[in-house]
Amino acid sequence: MTRDEYNIFCASLPATTHVVQWGGADVWKIGGKVFAIAGWSKSRQPAYSFKVSEQNYHFLKDEPGYRPAPYLASRGFKWIQKYDNFSMNDEPLRYYLTQSHYLVSLGLTKKKQKELGLNQD
Repeated sequence: MTRDEYNIFCASLPATTHVVQWGGADVWKIGGKVFAIAGWSKSRQPAYSFKVSEQNYHFLKDEPGYRPAPYLASRGFKWIQKYDNFSMNDEPLRYYLTQSHYLVSLGLTKKKQKELGLNQD
């Protein structure tokens, strides 16, 4: 997934906003809370960070091409970074970005969720 494809995908998720910060990172938020960050790895390849469940954190942290997200994971947050983009299959990344969006939306107040039209059953 290229950075442009990442930005198009994140923009397609409900109630998202985009800012460029932290040295040129594409940061996507929902209700003012970060759910995805795209920057560059040491090899100058795109690197994508996202929030995950506890179970997915333990599954992904040792998988090839994934690692605990720098800065965030070291502070106890369950964030993973995908830094190896040699795979032609972007479906897993789309899944994890969608899940990150959902997990972060659950942390918003009920009032904010309703205001944004999220998680209304």
